[in-house]
Amino acid sequence: MERKLELMELVAISVLLALLILPNKANAAPQVPCYFIFGDSLSDNGNNNNLLTLAKVNYPPYGIDFPQGPTARFSNGRNMHDFIAELLGFKDYIPAFANSRGKSIFSGVNYASGSAGIRDETGTNLGICVPLNEQIKNHKSIISRITRLMQNDSATDLLLRQCIYSVQIGSNDYINNYFKPEFYETSRSFTPSEYATLLVQQLSLQLKTLYNYGARKFAVYGVGQIGCTPYAISVYGTNGSVCVEKLNEGAALFNDRLKPLIHQLNNNLPDAKFIYLNPSGTATGPATFVTNSPCCTIGGGGGELCLRNSKPCSRPWQYVFWDAVHPTEALNKILADGAYRSMSPLEASPLNIQQLAMY
Repeated sequence: MERKLELMELVAISVLLALLILPNKANAAPQVPCYFIFGDSLSDNGNNNNLLTLAKVNYPPYGIDFPQGPTARFSNGRNMHDFIAELLGFKDYIPAFANSRGKSIFSGVNYASGSAGIRDETGTNLGICVPLNEQIKNHKSIISRITRLMQNDSATDLLLRQCIYSVQIGSNDYINNYFKPEFYETSRSFTPSEYATLLVQQLSLQLKTLYNYGARKFAVYGVGQIGCTPYAISVYGTNGSVCVEKLNEGAALFNDRLKPLIHQLNNNLPDAKFIYLNPSGTATGPATFVTNSPCCTIGGGGGELCLRNSKPCSRPWQYVFWDAVHPTEALNKILADGAYRSMSPLEASPLNIQQLAMY
């Protein structure tokens, strides 16, 4: 039978958490003790470096504006979740699972993998990646490591309940699965509507697995305007439209099913709070931003990444796209600020990340 913790036990566990998580911090604690990140190349910060895949960017000009250089972030500098970690008050960036060591895991872990998707086969046209199911298994191993370090199951449970779990995935299930019929059967097996339903059903199970592992605060992202990337436009054409409509329509079908799922999970899972975040597409930004071309010379990866050691544009802070798919650091900051602060229900519902941290 489950036993409720006594008051003094909770006090002792809270003290233990403070000692373990903030051993040498003179400054204020972060708004949440830890930040766990699940996703794809929009979030990856090094998990693909040692994998046999075209979806890795541990070479220049990637990272030219990042203090540590090319770390395998798919941008010229910080990605969106680096900025969100800063906004949450973390003094260091969340470590990649592949590089996680010692007590650094108390502040969270980034499990994201370039080209990964909700479905296990997604992205394998580019090589090996870590799909969401495998990312969740990796998280389970991190929980075991945290428990061993804490030597207290209750302390681990209390810690995980306070952490934010970011899940931003699904783009590759379209651009590196459904809309790649030369590699995958999904577009011949399912209508766009059926496929979106299937994806959201599977994501629902994956989110519930994380809940069963102790997660309670979830930030879940929709799929952006994948039809507006320079890569999509060059490969598929627009037939006179601004963007590739069939890709954006697929993303919209996914988002239309994800939003009610968030409401359903909030109603059905005790003590949990799920929020839906609209990434506003990857073609957003001030009117002065260059939106129709990438900053770097394209030709790496599967044809959408920067060429190794190529010279990028001189003003990446004025571009939406760093390569033919991924945002610049400048746009990542805008997207992070929106996810963290926006009071618009069209961008963050029912809460934003700042409010979720306080929940």
